[in-house]
Amino acid sequence: MVDVTQAANDETHIDTEPTTNSPVVFSMPETVMPNMWLTDYDSLYYNDGDQYWEPPVDRHLLANLTRRNAQHGGIVQSRANMAASRFTSGGMSAQEVTATFLNLVQFGDVALLKIRNGFRQVVRLFPLPSYRTRVGSDGGAVVLERDNQFKRYKAKDIIWVRQYDPVQQIYGCPDYLGGLQAALLNEDATLFRRKYYINGAHMGFIMYATDPNLDPNVEQDIKEKIQDSKGVGNFKSLFVNIPNGKEKGLQIIPVGNFESKDEFMNVKNVSAQDVLNAHRFPPGLAGIIPANTAGLGDPAKYDAVYFKNETKPLINNLVDAVARDAEVGGKLELVFDLE
Repeated sequence: MVDVTQAANDETHIDTEPTTNSPVVFSMPETVMPNMWLTDYDSLYYNDGDQYWEPPVDRHLLANLTRRNAQHGGIVQSRANMAASRFTSGGMSAQEVTATFLNLVQFGDVALLKIRNGFRQVVRLFPLPSYRTRVGSDGGAVVLERDNQFKRYKAKDIIWVRQYDPVQQIYGCPDYLGGLQAALLNEDATLFRRKYYINGAHMGFIMYATDPNLDPNVEQDIKEKIQDSKGVGNFKSLFVNIPNGKEKGLQIIPVGNFESKDEFMNVKNVSAQDVLNAHRFPPGLAGIIPANTAGLGDPAKYDAVYFKNETKPLINNLVDAVARDAEVGGKLELVFDLE
């Protein structure tokens, strides 16, 4: 015999577990500055196995950064060109002088190799690529080659030119590191916008139907025509059929809309300005399009001031380092037009 009371109690306790709506977590928070260690240092590491000092800032990062940000890459090359354009004579070709300044600006230092003749006399200077050049244990240069091979030069054969770093004096330090994060943010904004279009996250229109009697064949035909078409302005379009659907039964709620709030342009403009500030580079010389009819001023005046405050000290740094070497003199000394 079935206990009715017990059965009723059992039914009462069926599916009485409370249901909760928990949020969906898509990913862990992104670290704001995951590569902080690349620029945050207070000492250098000596590589005992290969016998050279490791650079304080990752040179692979510094090399790639010029290709990842339009403003930074253009300004680095422009600064090198401005200095090299003043070269008149000396122990290097015009092309080698440009390479010297490019290495000096981009990496903060450059090693000049003394090329000798059969009598061990210095006949010219040659800039070693800073990307692969390291400071050896004796103060010379170690050039990293393929297959873990090294080319070593003694200290007497090398002239080091450095941008001064108050933290250490083995390597130089680029003067634009304060704009590093802005340059990367500028790149992130561009990649976000490209992914936004490539992934088709935007839609031209939503075709919304509520007819429960819509023929499945007709519905399928509509879907195929939408998918086969390029859509309005090449945007993606969406067809949805919800039988007996109610108003606002289907909604798209944007989380972050770069288009409507114009955040893309704000991020690009602010980060570009930060990169220019890091180089102390005038917008009038950087190819920046003026936002108003007033323009950006007289570029000739900007060029004169920038040469006096930035380019001339950079040239003097190179000239002084070469002139102080006892083996370099006469026709090998670097001469620039500083007027």
